[in-house]
Amino acid sequence: MRITVNGKPREIEGETPLPAFLRAYGIDPRLVAVAINGDVVSKTEYERACVRDGDEVEVVRMVGGGAR
Repeated sequence: MRITVNGKPREIEGETPLPAFLRAYGIDPRLVAVAINGDVVSKTEYERACVRDGDEVEVVRMVGGGAR
């Protein structure tokens, strides 16, 4: 299956639950925000969300810091 992750094409074996998808890329699901096809996935929905053929996935890591 073909998907897009942060603007880059990727191949996955099949429909994959979001937490398993993130772990496969070495990403801690607690430390990111995810949108699938432009819709932000609430942390409470992670277990029910799946990545499917043709999906566009955006993964944003939280970064600390800022201006002083």
